[in-house]
Amino acid sequence: MSFPHRVPVRGEFLSPSLPPRWPCSAVGVRCLGEEHDPGMDLVALLKSHFLCHLIFCYVFIVSGLIINTIQLCTLLLWPVNKQLFRKINCRLSYCVSSQLVMLLEWWSGTECVIYTDPRAYPKYGKENAIVVLNHKFEIDFLCGWSLAERFGVLGGSKVLAKKELAYVPIIGWMWYFTEMVFCTRKWEQDRKTVSESLLHLRDYPEKYFFLIHCEGTRFTEKKHQISMQVAQAKGLPSLKHHLLPRTKGFAVTVRSLRNVVSAVYDCTLNFRNNENPTLLGVLNGKKYHADLYVRRIPLEEVPEEEDKCAAWLHKLYQEKDAFQEEYSRTGTFPETPVVPPRRPWTLVNWLFWASMLLYPFFRFVVNMVSSGSSLTLASFVLVFFVASMGVRWMIGVTEIDKGSAYGNMDSKQKHSD
Repeated sequence: MSFPHRVPVRGEFLSPSLPPRWPCSAVGVRCLGEEHDPGMDLVALLKSHFLCHLIFCYVFIVSGLIINTIQLCTLLLWPVNKQLFRKINCRLSYCVSSQLVMLLEWWSGTECVIYTDPRAYPKYGKENAIVVLNHKFEIDFLCGWSLAERFGVLGGSKVLAKKELAYVPIIGWMWYFTEMVFCTRKWEQDRKTVSESLLHLRDYPEKYFFLIHCEGTRFTEKKHQISMQVAQAKGLPSLKHHLLPRTKGFAVTVRSLRNVVSAVYDCTLNFRNNENPTLLGVLNGKKYHADLYVRRIPLEEVPEEEDKCAAWLHKLYQEKDAFQEEYSRTGTFPETPVVPPRRPWTLVNWLFWASMLLYPFFRFVVNMVSSGSSLTLASFVLVFFVASMGVRWMIGVTEIDKGSAYGNMDSKQKHSD
């Protein structure tokens, strides 16, 4: 029986000429003679308990609303000192987004091995970059945030997001105050608004990753079939592991941020042993094993003209597809594996908010239960039920089958992208 590759020690590069091996404990397989630890079962049971999930969601929702309120107050700074407004909101944004990264890195213990050129690695986090990430998994956005966190730029990082998300409390409102770029996916409307939003980032005072899923929606077999029909109609090569990228958003991003962003980070994500990671799995404390291939491409190598930029992006996705095919065959990416050190600040931030909010919450619950009032107890049960439904709804938003449709927009626009 052979085992997958070993994770390098944090910050340690392994020789690409000698493929390392994973210890079996790293992938959850018990070796012969290894004793079963009942304590691990107890921890797993605790992590999957709904009360733990309720605590996480309570801390996230209440702290998020407090932060949104503080962000609203910081609007007074905008006409006086725009850069101070931005720096404050970067820190406030980190207080929200880092709670989700904490669940991935500390609660579930998910580890991500980065395969990259050792010469490029020292530049990560020290320059602005456009991060092109494949869109196949329910938690790929969270892995993108984890990448930004490992290199210290999570607070200032941006995404190209659907406009509807701007109206979602906590995350959407946080994004609004950090000047996130929103789009309607209707190019006639987005051409001007997206470009203007991107131009506003040219004098942004913090380092950032601009994360963009060029495929526009998560990969499914149905979407893939429609996408390849579009590729065939356009005379483009077929892709096996990706949808056809939408080129216009990428082209306007490159054009608007040229000379401000130093490079494109081409990121190709996959999970070992055919794992199918979900946000519910992360919340249940399940550990996943991710591999991320990162190529640093200087922005000077990306053409300026829209048509040439589109052709360049299509070629990039053909290369990404080849990397995914190689990974499915060998279980590894090219280049040298390294695990960036996990920073403690996501955990420290969550512990701070938990210590501030859980004591009054538990005291309130005890007072309600001890009152003995039937109406009070009924109200508590109702609140508990609504909270549980809210938790399930928040998780359901990330599910692949709840993603946006592929093809309808393209048909309406006659495949103009």
